[in-house]
Order: sequence, then C-alpha cells, then structure tokens
Amino acid sequence: MIDVRRAADRYEGGDPAAGITTRHAFSFGSFYDPDNIRFGPLLACNEESLQPGSGFDEHPHSQTEIVTWVVEGELTHKDSTTGHTGTVGPGDVQHFGAGSGARHIERNDGPVPLRFVQTWLAPLTAGGEPSYRLVRGLADGEACEIPAAGAVLRVRRPGAGERITVPAAPRVYLHVVRGDLRLDGEELGPGDSARITGEPELRIVAGSPGELLIWELP
Repeated sequence: MIDVRRAADRYEGGDPAAGITTRHAFSFGSFYDPDNIRFGPLLACNEESLQPGSGFDEHPHSQTEIVTWVVEGELTHKDSTTGHTGTVGPGDVQHFGAGSGARHIERNDGPVPLRFVQTWLAPLTAGGEPSYRLVRGLADGEACEIPAAGAVLRVRRPGAGERITVPAAPRVYLHVVRGDLRLDGEELGPGDSARITGEPELRIVAGSPGELLIWELP
C-alpha cells in the first residue's frame, strides 16, 4: 500500500508573527485529525522555518525520539537536561531522546533564515534517561539508527535520472526535501510524502537532482 500526502495538505502551524512557520504532516497541537495521528512509531514530521533571531524557548518533552535534519541555515540547540549546546547545519542529523523527561531550546541565532525537518518517534519502551547525539555530514545512503524507536533514517541525494531502491522494511516513510521524483507512477515534489506498507520492490526515479528522507520503520 502506498499513501501519498501532498505538501499543500499539511497543517499550518507555528507563530508567523514571531518568525516561526510550521507545516505539520500529522495531527499536532490544536490540529486534530483522528485518521492522521501516526504511522507506526512516527508521530510527527514537521517542516520548520525560523527567521533570524526567532525560535522555541525552553520547553519540555517526554517519551519522544526527536530527529532533526537541517535544510538551510544553522540551528542552535541547547539542552538544559543533558548539558549539550551546539549548532546543527545542513548534512547533520541531530537525535535528542527525551526519555522520561527533558527540556531544550531551539533557535536561529544565525544571520539567514533557517529551514529544517523534524521527526518525532515514539520509543519502544517508556522511560529511560535523556540522550543526545549529533552525526556530522551524514553520507548519501548511510544508516542513522534510532534504536529506541526501532527505526533507521537514510538520506538520499539522487542525481537526475538516478534510480533508488526503497528499503524493504515493514513500513517506510518518505519525505521529499527537494527535487522532482517519481514513485510507482506518482510524481512527488518538495514537501510531499509517502507512507508505504508491504511494498518490498519499489523504486524511485529522480527527474531532477533531489534530496529525500527515508525512514525504515517497524
């Protein structure tokens, strides 16, 4: 089964007056759709845009694995629970495990607009200590494992005309960051996504140079 969701159908969120624009792929906050709550362990896939000087002040999380992929600009992350402070740029993957409870700050302290995609996953087992990990320069196709959620993230950057095999996982979630792609006859563009279940031999063809996030889910 392939369920394609379009960028135009995402829920609008954030606080534009404060320089924060968010587009949600799943029910989130005041936006509730009982038929669009999660996909396997995946709870959220948010496209975030922060203007210079804007961001999210310290706020709590629990029982959530939070994975961030920066598209443009630089994200400043401060984790008051585990003590990590640093910046995340394009090509880096940040994994913040909230465990039984953690607090952090996310801001754009740079001079240019910041765009990132943030995915939330439910852990397989509740509780545990908070954790933090930053993978610099994730290579094309390299596996970034999120063991607490039983998930694997791969980022693919196909050239025009290149074919990519979709992983044969029980569930696969695709998010198009940039480029024009074709999946089983469906045209996908930036912000589009596909939720795939039980389709082991799918291929993606890139119509132009692209970038997509591929989640392998239990």
